[in-house]
Amino acid sequence: MKFTATTLVTGANGFIGFELLKELSKDPSLKIRVTDLRNDRILTLKNSNIEFVKSDIRKEEELRALFAGVDRVFHVAGICNLSTPYETLKPINVNAVDKITNFALENKVKAYIHFSSSSVYGTYNGSPFQETDLCNPLDAYGKSKYDGEQIVLNKIRKGLNTVILRPCTVYGPGCNDGAGKVFSRHGKIAGIPGNGKQRLANVRVEDVASAAIYLSERETVFGGIFNLADNSHPTLEEALDLAAEAFGSKINKIHIPLGLLKVLAKLEAPIAKLRGKIPDLEFDAIKYLYNDYYMDNRKLKSVGYSLKYPDFKSSILKMKYFSKGEKNE
Repeated sequence: MKFTATTLVTGANGFIGFELLKELSKDPSLKIRVTDLRNDRILTLKNSNIEFVKSDIRKEEELRALFAGVDRVFHVAGICNLSTPYETLKPINVNAVDKITNFALENKVKAYIHFSSSSVYGTYNGSPFQETDLCNPLDAYGKSKYDGEQIVLNKIRKGLNTVILRPCTVYGPGCNDGAGKVFSRHGKIAGIPGNGKQRLANVRVEDVASAAIYLSERETVFGGIFNLADNSHPTLEEALDLAAEAFGSKINKIHIPLGLLKVLAKLEAPIAKLRGKIPDLEFDAIKYLYNDYYMDNRKLKSVGYSLKYPDFKSSILKMKYFSKGEKNE
């Protein structure tokens, strides 16, 4: 499928949104409209084909102006952390989805790509998460993303050409927030949570962006849900060791009981709130460390997408060379 009108990207100044924008802007003929509350990252691209429109996606009148002449939408914008209460998440992660999909239907866009999260599945139940599994989100963030998905699924029945994406832990150059930041930049690693043997599911941000574009161009996948994950499942300790090696981070090899981490998270939360920040150690994130976390990515590969970074270890080592100023391939 070809897109000759304007492609709209929400949340384009954020970590995933900006990577998506970089990938889209490689096509010199593509007209791109982006929206966010800030545009400092967007401005660095210096691309005349990119139109920035500042908007608050909670406000219907501001959203309406974004859709003129649009034939494809990547809805990336959202609050992405486990510390924000549902009543704060809902206007962004749920209500705005309803408004945006209404405008997408009204304007008969060719493709609407919705960024959800593997958090909708809940905690690991012993077998790799598949797109057909029942969802059981356990925290406010997961519930908000699940509720957003339900709105999108309802709009599919009304004729919206949609793909829903469920990325797991996203990491890569430019990640400064969320679980992926420890695998993306220099920083002190205070200890190994639990026994460190928990298996992880990760995906490089470049694959999230490339897969989103790839799926948007294939009408045969519309109406589908896709897990986004690489092929490897390193243990938590292995992943932290690799990150420490790649970014020259200091790592404390002491194993910290998960119960103690919960206590520390409880203590950190009010301090972070006073500072207007998300705590580095989020209480609800710890529950995911009691078990392995496997994601099944066979559906994505079955439609022909080839991962750029299928293996976590080799990906991290490439980031190591990149962090030293060498080419990141």
